[in-house]
Amino acid sequence: MTARIGVLISGRGSNMAALIEAAKAEDFPGSIELVLSSHDDAGGLALAQTAGVPSKAVPRHAYKDKSAFEAALSAELERADINFVCLAGFMRVLSGDFVTQWTGRILNIHPSLLPLFRGLNVHEQVLEAGVTVSGCTVHLVTPDLDEGPIIGQAVVPVKPGDTPDTLAARVQKAEHLLYPIALKSCLEGAISGERQSLQLNEILLSLR
Repeated sequence: MTARIGVLISGRGSNMAALIEAAKAEDFPGSIELVLSSHDDAGGLALAQTAGVPSKAVPRHAYKDKSAFEAALSAELERADINFVCLAGFMRVLSGDFVTQWTGRILNIHPSLLPLFRGLNVHEQVLEAGVTVSGCTVHLVTPDLDEGPIIGQAVVPVKPGDTPDTLAARVQKAEHLLYPIALKSCLEGAISGERQSLQLNEILLSLR
């Protein structure tokens, strides 16, 4: 069975675009059927439309509270018959109730090597810590923030003189490679009944 995938974004949608491109492959076990944004001015909405993927803004400010906002998200996902969700730069913390509805069927990409550097301002945290490598992590989403089972990770170097912006740009390149591969692996695991994980560290350490 081919998964019907919904992607939730809040901004430019560069990881979303990487997923859309990857899903064009004949052997990809899913198709991107819907893009939803929590901001009505998100640049990723136009990217999705150009790629022929239905997209819609579900702006948080239009709803009286978090519960109503998440109910609207759920309604859109159900209307499109979505059965797997990818968070791609979605800058909202989802409630435990929403996440539980999608247990085992919702992925996120985080711009650090979890369990290190959870939450926001990740690249600032990395530079302040003085570590020599950073990277990104694709994980299943659980009610606890950035704590779900890891599907895959990619490592990039932290270079002398890096700023949060230069490090973010390097990590983002890794994200665009990792997320499609991790999603494919996760979907194949769901089909086979076995959760799969992968490590791309050696492959992506060469990123500059």
